[in-house]
Amino acid sequence: HQDVRATVSDEHQRLLAEAANPRRAGIDDARRLARLLAAAFLSDPVIDWIARPGRKRAGGLERFFFWLLTARAIPLGQTWMAASGSAAAVWMPPDAPPAADTLIEQIRLMPIFLRLCGLPRVLRGQAVAAAVERHRPANPHFHLAFIAVAPRLQGQGLGSAILGASLARIDAIGAAAYLENSNPRNTRFYKSAGFVARGNFAPVGAPPLLAMWRPARPRLTQPTGERQMAFTE
Repeated sequence: HQDVRATVSDEHQRLLAEAANPRRAGIDDARRLARLLAAAFLSDPVIDWIARPGRKRAGGLERFFFWLLTARAIPLGQTWMAASGSAAAVWMPPDAPPAADTLIEQIRLMPIFLRLCGLPRVLRGQAVAAAVERHRPANPHFHLAFIAVAPRLQGQGLGSAILGASLARIDAIGAAAYLENSNPRNTRFYKSAGFVARGNFAPVGAPPLLAMWRPARPRLTQPTGERQMAFTE
């Protein structure tokens, strides 16, 4: 029994170390990360409100996240992951363009929203997407679009580790951070990392969607190696 406990503890420490020292994701990681994000957000309150019910939900979520990762997040260079794929943080840099700023792009994305929401809920999805864009702060900031930990590993500190690693790099260049919290259970988690709640902006009838802002910190020490390049390129 002692050997088993030691093995479990060693594995936990390895996973924590991976999350605390994430690497930048590449396009080849997109499929694996889409599965991770879909699993982590399958029962999220806001996702539960906009996504189609039933067995097609997981596939719709995975397709949505795959599009997000390949078309936007990964090319911008701010998607970070634990080496084993157990945790990930998807950031958008201050100069990221809007998700769908032309009519042609909005039309092109319609099949993805239909697959995710189903026809009866597609207007819900559009309402949430519009609210997110409308309430995003004008001040320059890094936007935490999504953070995820594999469901079987949640509650073991991996989320705190990968978020802390991300924020350390952001603090090193004196930048602010912002996120939309779609699950009230996570509010304390984000507050412990320095985020301050700015109010609920969810559309009428939707679960709470809380804007949270983390002011820029004075520059301290610069991160080194690849992590420094990722925030200064």
